Amino acid sequence: MKLVMAVIKPFKLDEVRSALMTIGVHGLTVTEVKGFGRQKGHTEIYRGAEYQVSFLPKLKIEVVLPDEAVEEVIHAIQSTAKTGQIGDGKIFVYPVDQVVRIRTGETGLDAL
Repeated sequence: MKLVMAVIKPFKLDEVRSALMTIGVHGLTVTEVKGFGRQKGHTEIYRGAEYQVSFLPKLKIEVVLPDEAVEEVIHAIQSTAKTGQIGDGKIFVYPVDQVVRIRTGETGLDAL
């Protein structure tokens, strides 16, 4: 099993969620996060004063799935979250050793 974690622009969430549901992803976790990469933030003006915003709002999506579904999920996220602009985000893939469904005690793929 793998954990696919993607950091995307907030306005792309609905498109990404729809694409994942279309390919059979039944659940995901979304967290509001802030960060920066090559974008290095941006400047804003408040009451006439300019100030630097270093951390930009992003969304982190996490999905645990079988190994064989990883490439399809990566493709779905990448194709729907891409705007072509700097700051589109990143996708990370981590191994998952164990999953337990708390309600039933099921483990492994059955717990997904």
